[in-house]
Amino acid sequence: MAASGNLFILSAPSGAGKSSLISALLKQDSPRPMQVSVSHTTRDPRPGENNGEHYHFVSVEEFKKQIEEKAFYEYAEVFGNYYGTSEAAIDAQLARGIDVFLDIDWQGAQQVRMKKPEVTTIFISPPSKQELENRLRSRGQDSDEVIRDRMAQAQAECSHYQEFDYIIVNDDFDQALADLTTIVNNQRLKRSQQVEKHQDLFNDLLAND
Repeated sequence: MAASGNLFILSAPSGAGKSSLISALLKQDSPRPMQVSVSHTTRDPRPGENNGEHYHFVSVEEFKKQIEEKAFYEYAEVFGNYYGTSEAAIDAQLARGIDVFLDIDWQGAQQVRMKKPEVTTIFISPPSKQELENRLRSRGQDSDEVIRDRMAQAQAECSHYQEFDYIIVNDDFDQALADLTTIVNNQRLKRSQQVEKHQDLFNDLLAND
């Protein structure tokens, strides 16, 4: 019998390496399927983005209707656009034994935790403030003003580190990936997961012949 999937939240300031870690994790061989949640959004698709693959693109009216129906585990308005995580879609994936990863900020994590207390939350931290700034500047995409804004946002994000179950300091990428893999495997080995998966085994072990 397959165990239900685990729900994970990964949060981090921009530049901490969260997206790279998730991508590398999903490329590993795994005894259980893993998937990043596909969020709903009201913003327009960017070049190369496909509906249902990168986001579920919906109208503002449809999004607000789903808010009224309490259809989201979490949602937020960012720069005039809405983003949200569908509760029904996540629950369906978990029921199929898929481990699901939510790439959301601390505010979204708080919302999900209220609805699903058993969620596993992970904070990805940069090794230092200077290294974070170096990573942001190395992209060569942003002005000094944008860098300052991103650093301020990063500090605000980091101020909530104590709300998370696990913290990974992404100094050495390979070690950070190993730490993330360990956390995922730990959740799979919890008693509730193992009993659900091996119920027939324990029934047999405890049977009176």
